[in-house]
Amino acid sequence: MSQSATDRVRWTSADLDLLPDNGTRYEIIDGELFMTRAPRWSHQKIADNICAELNRWSDETGLGEATTTPGIIFSDADNVIPDVVWVSKERLAMLLDEAEHLTGAPELIVEVLSPGEENERRDREVKLKLYATQGVREYWIVDRQLQQVQVYRRQQATLQLAATLFASDEISSPLLPGFGCPLDRFFR
Repeated sequence: MSQSATDRVRWTSADLDLLPDNGTRYEIIDGELFMTRAPRWSHQKIADNICAELNRWSDETGLGEATTTPGIIFSDADNVIPDVVWVSKERLAMLLDEAEHLTGAPELIVEVLSPGEENERRDREVKLKLYATQGVREYWIVDRQLQQVQVYRRQQATLQLAATLFASDEISSPLLPGFGCPLDRFFR
């Protein structure tokens, strides 16, 4: 007998406080709990490289800030930890709560794929849908194995694949005027 969608357990942000602090990353998307191990060294290094490139441009322009692994509490049933986010100065002040968690969509979110079918499904499907419905303007999915970046951009009410870039390409964004970075810098 299968469990119907209305019978399944719906996790909330309050439930996260009851889970052990053991290095596992807990995220809730549409009330479903996702658990992953702490990122591997190479995964975190790529996220750090991306964040450094975004912050280098941000320091030059003063237009925003990037950080790694911030908590975003979209709602009680949608609580995630993306690998990298970039937020404009104007939005940052509006999005931070008293505990300094983001409470709404930053302009840009980056996820570095973790190994495993379930992890890839979460980033390529579940998070893509969540970020689209929450109003993220651009979403980069980084595949360290293939050394590629899929760039999704907001078109009307959804995020659509705009480009697939490889290590020999340069990435830019209409969100980041004048930003350009050879992708091989992400994977070094």
